[in-house]
Amino acid sequence: MSRYDVLVVGAGPGGYVAAIRARQLGLSVGLIERAHLGGICLNWGCIPTKTMLKGTDVLRDANMAERFGLAPLSAAIDPERLVGRSKEISTQLSAGVAFLLKKNGVDLIWGAARLEGGGAVTVSDSGVSGPRGALGAGRYEADHIILATGAKPRVIPGLEPDGNLVWTYMEALRPTSVPASLIVVGSGAIGLEFASIYAAMGTQVTVVELAPQILPNEDAELADLMSKAMQKRGIKIMTGVSVTSLQRNGNVVATLSDGQTLTADRLLSAVGVVPNAAGLGLEELGIDMSAGAVKTTGAGRTSVQGVYAIGDIAGPPMLAHKASHDGIACVEAIARGETHAAHSPIPSCIYAHPQLASVGMTEAQAVAAGRKVKVGRFSMRGNGKALVLNEPDGLIKCVFDAEKDILLGAQVIGAEASELIHGLTIAVTLSATAAQLKSVVFPHPTLSEALHEAVLAAGEGAIHA
Repeated sequence: MSRYDVLVVGAGPGGYVAAIRARQLGLSVGLIERAHLGGICLNWGCIPTKTMLKGTDVLRDANMAERFGLAPLSAAIDPERLVGRSKEISTQLSAGVAFLLKKNGVDLIWGAARLEGGGAVTVSDSGVSGPRGALGAGRYEADHIILATGAKPRVIPGLEPDGNLVWTYMEALRPTSVPASLIVVGSGAIGLEFASIYAAMGTQVTVVELAPQILPNEDAELADLMSKAMQKRGIKIMTGVSVTSLQRNGNVVATLSDGQTLTADRLLSAVGVVPNAAGLGLEELGIDMSAGAVKTTGAGRTSVQGVYAIGDIAGPPMLAHKASHDGIACVEAIARGETHAAHSPIPSCIYAHPQLASVGMTEAQAVAAGRKVKVGRFSMRGNGKALVLNEPDGLIKCVFDAEKDILLGAQVIGAEASELIHGLTIAVTLSATAAQLKSVVFPHPTLSEALHEAVLAAGEGAIHA
């Protein structure tokens, strides 16, 4: 039996970051993982999907070679190579995580964890081989236990994945062949990113969404722009409907709530994720739960002394960058006795084509909260760099409190939206005013200039609108 200051359960972007930060703060740390260093994000989510999406971006640029002054190019995606590159990068990053853990003196413990109470954790064989040098099954103890077990695909009745005709994102990342047609159920980040990927590979894609708009948690104006952009690429969008029954017989036949039927080679269930809480012994310990997630207070504390939860297992938003910040806040509170304040606004990104990113309040949310708002909008068609990139379709939207002049939220759709949102995230976090942002000098020519124009549009008017 080994004893540590901290045991972390789960080596995803929340867990391994927490483990490394704890060692930096002088704590002894054991990190328990059952399958993949880097978790779902690195191996099955964030990294491989963005690798595949980059491939589709290159294809799109190649097919528009003449627009860039080049001779026409003939390009097509090789699905096997596309998948192979995603595996290669995931493997490289997973090895990097192993190196960082070793460098920082974190003990890696390989197996499936179960909390036994009193600071004890039993680790059993998970059936997956671990890295060389990892500790194995046994009983481990710690003064502090951090749960960072992430999430898994949500399963809804009738759309249970079978690994063949009905996929989760895991099967969609490793297709044995590219289907001629695909139904995507759900239009969040997972659904739209895979819709983008498969449409680029020549698949006829239909997106089915129960809500009145795709991206139901995003600003309606930008969601509408995304819908139009995807339909322009040949992706069929169906909102306000659900799949009520599904037949599987060599292909899939989905009956919708409005009576229509859709036939396709495959169906991707992309209806979100749920916390990985089963089998950890949480109920037996009496840890408070809510909607399948562990309830936490400041810095990840649960209802049981010495047990913490970070990232997806602690509930939404279920994002890798939120999990990493959770982990750092948690171990700093443990090491220093700090109680961190609530999170700053957390940005979200959708890496489809076009990209969409947002932070803070939407216009509708601000109005619903009783705020008087002023909104600045700027079309990327007025931005020189967007035209250079042949990406003129896009919009930046800034929502200000009209009385206090502070930035409440912002939304971006278009080229490199995920890289632009950080500036607006800083502004929202610091409660920056329109007057302050107006005085910021942005370099030219850049996409970021459009942020300045959107701020100006909320006042006396943008220059290049």
